[in-house]
Amino acid sequence: MSTETDTGAEAGRRQARGVVERVRASPFLSDLLSNRLALVGLGIILAMIVIAVYARLFVDLEAISLTQFGTNPPQAAPSAEYPFGTDGQARDIFPRVLYGAWYAVLYGTITVGVSTIAGVGLGTLAAYFGDVTDNVVMRSMDVLLAFPSLLLALALVAIFPDGLGLWRAVAALTLVYTPRFARVIRGAALAVLEDEYVDATVALGAADPRVIVHHVLPNCLAPITVQSTLNFGLAIIDLAALSFLGFGAPTGTPSWGLMLSNGVEFGLLTGIWWWSFFPGLFLAITVLGFNLLGDGMRDALDPRMRDAID
Repeated sequence: MSTETDTGAEAGRRQARGVVERVRASPFLSDLLSNRLALVGLGIILAMIVIAVYARLFVDLEAISLTQFGTNPPQAAPSAEYPFGTDGQARDIFPRVLYGAWYAVLYGTITVGVSTIAGVGLGTLAAYFGDVTDNVVMRSMDVLLAFPSLLLALALVAIFPDGLGLWRAVAALTLVYTPRFARVIRGAALAVLEDEYVDATVALGAADPRVIVHHVLPNCLAPITVQSTLNFGLAIIDLAALSFLGFGAPTGTPSWGLMLSNGVEFGLLTGIWWWSFFPGLFLAITVLGFNLLGDGMRDALDPRMRDAID
């Protein structure tokens, strides 16, 4: 029994060593793990994800959205009982800020995910087929890129019905972010299509979908990954901005942007700083985490950056 146990433990140690060696052998992972700021960003993101999941599972959304007069004192300063204080509706700000992380992660993921898929698809098709397809797709993207992103998002949000809540902000930002991905991926795909192995694959009779899926897209993962990570922070702050301006979360929703709006309007000028301070702090830290990780991934994935560092 002891011999079998030792053999199993030794096999586990060998497997663990193999994983570590493969990680160290990967230039990307090695460079990323050696970037302290990127690791700080990754730690912040993981912490926010844990907070978001905890809030979704254990915080009662209905209870923290309703007024709490008679249960909590209104506009109470931060204390041991109320770590982040209470707002003008006597609602405890602490669980509301925690639940705001869930909204940020959920709607930010949907926004970036959908815009990434749409932008990558359009950019790849424009680069691969060229000519008329390229002109139609990229000129359409240029029209959207000609407008300031937040101004365009506000115009698009105004078109959608009010009852959609945060979903109309998600739809608007998805349309705003899609051209960014399309332009970046088009450039990367054009570079890949100039390689000889792609010409050889086409000469051997490979169908267009096979060339795109098996050869073009895998070699465009670096810019896709970096752009998605950086845009995640932008999506979170833009969603908060739309809610701050009254075009996102409905009244009572524990959204960071809406809490900031209420705090600035009703609390900041009267000395109730905690109403807007803590939602703003969590928002800033989350965006900082994605920016740090995105910068670290860009440095690790770009060979020219690695050569410059070396």
